[in-house]
Amino acid sequence: MSDTISIEHDARGVATLWLDRAEKHNAMSAQMIAELHRAAEKLGADASVRAVILAAKGKTFCAGGDLGWMREQFEADQATRSREAAKLAHMLQALNTLPKPLIGRVQGNALGGGVGMVSVCDVVIGSDQVVMALTETRLG
Repeated sequence: MSDTISIEHDARGVATLWLDRAEKHNAMSAQMIAELHRAAEKLGADASVRAVILAAKGKTFCAGGDLGWMREQFEADQATRSREAAKLAHMLQALNTLPKPLIGRVQGNALGGGVGMVSVCDVVIGSDQVVMALTETRLG
């Protein structure tokens, strides 16, 4: 059972992969990163899935990294930070190499790692109110 994502399938073979932490603006935690990676592998191997829509519950597509997870990374040793960064990179790689079309459906903000998720989609659809930013560059 996933706590941070959900998946819906329709009769046409379209799977919707939902970021499902609306109360946290779909910020990426270690758990969400792991669940997204597993979901990408599962959907890629599922012959009944013809296309995947990456979407988010709530008003924000993805606020980037969860502040608690980011705080843990600041306090962790170099080896731990490297492992966590590799997990994020591997999740994005799994989405990027999905053997099905990946369609991003973006609303609200896509910040930091949310921009990364948008960038690995084959096609992205969003309104002109979508805001994308790499805000971590302000941290110095």
